[in-house]
Amino acid sequence: MLTAAKKLTFNAQGAAFAIVASQYNDRYVDAMLRAAQKEIRQAGGKVKVIRVPGAYEIPVVAARLARTKQFAGIICLGVILRGATTHAQHIGEAVSNALSLIQIQHEVPVIHEVLLLENDKQAQERCLSRTHNRGTEAAQTALAMADIMQSL
Repeated sequence: MLTAAKKLTFNAQGAAFAIVASQYNDRYVDAMLRAAQKEIRQAGGKVKVIRVPGAYEIPVVAARLARTKQFAGIICLGVILRGATTHAQHIGEAVSNALSLIQIQHEVPVIHEVLLLENDKQAQERCLSRTHNRGTEAAQTALAMADIMQSL
């Protein structure tokens, strides 16, 4: 059962965040993107959005952005739906491994919301709902991590 996203309050006045979002499965990704942008802006942060063709292309852009050290956090948004082959699993694992390495190597929070889902129903529940939108949760995590990193 999904847990509703909690309303958290952050002050990100002047902080810049990047969002790398896949164009593939755009119905779902666009909804997460809108929610993430809204959350960052409500906290006073600035948002730079970069669209890439698919989930597999997200890490290379995230790495380039992390190297610049211009962003308090990088939010990665994508939706991978399983099909009849193992292709989705391979893409999901590759993206997860790459994003993990990027944040460790560059010491910039990289928020992983590249969802590997079984079907459209799961995507609708996680991306199109106001109470369970993973874009909102990704932005809240980025804001929290920005606070933590600044305090270290």
